[in-house]
Amino acid sequence: MQGQSADPAARPRRTRRPGRHPVRLCLPHQPPALVTLRRSRAPSRDETPADDGPQAAADVHDTVDHLDVWAPARTPAGVFRLVPVRLERDLPLLAQWMNDPAVAAFWELSGPPAVTADHVRAQFDGDGRSVPCLGILDGAPMSYWEIYRADLDPLSRHYPAQPHDTGVHLLIGTAGDRGRGLGGILLRAVADLVLDNNPASARVVAEPDLRNIPSVTAFLNSGFRFAAELDLPTKRVALMVRDRSLRHLM
Repeated sequence: MQGQSADPAARPRRTRRPGRHPVRLCLPHQPPALVTLRRSRAPSRDETPADDGPQAAADVHDTVDHLDVWAPARTPAGVFRLVPVRLERDLPLLAQWMNDPAVAAFWELSGPPAVTADHVRAQFDGDGRSVPCLGILDGAPMSYWEIYRADLDPLSRHYPAQPHDTGVHLLIGTAGDRGRGLGGILLRAVADLVLDNNPASARVVAEPDLRNIPSVTAFLNSGFRFAAELDLPTKRVALMVRDRSLRHLM
């Protein structure tokens, strides 16, 4: 869950300094509290993209399209739904969240609203492999999500990816919503939404830093299993997987 296209030219680029990688959990002051998930840097121009092939181009939207019609999820914390971002409506709130020091430490998008706008707009201008969303809990926006095709991401070079693997990135925007277990609750809800709405996707994946025990614990508590340790270019991570076949057992 915290949080990164196999095609460097097509993947939305991030306004961030190099050397960081995918999913990241920020846990200031309260070690058990899930605060923010960060995805990795965009691939550099000299990275060799994975060969997606014609089928990937044809089915790229199968996993992440039509988020706007996904039904809400009823969770122990309230009714939750994902709403695709509209910059003209959502930019002030997103920029406010990105300037929270706890968020900025990992997302590195602090500054004027234009910084956040460039980050989000790059996804809109891409090929649909990543969809930015607001997380709405009981009618109030409180989190930011990116739902993306992990099997078409550079991450897929580091683990045995399966077609339509779906990745998630998350930040919880308001300090008052942190430290009360919402991360695990919402992770489970979003993973279920992905699996319910996309029959082609058999798994939801994430890659928290292996040293971030609270992050790994949050995934385990939300139905993800620890699948492997991976050596990524800048860190060692835990590959966390939520399987469709095990979703009612974990």
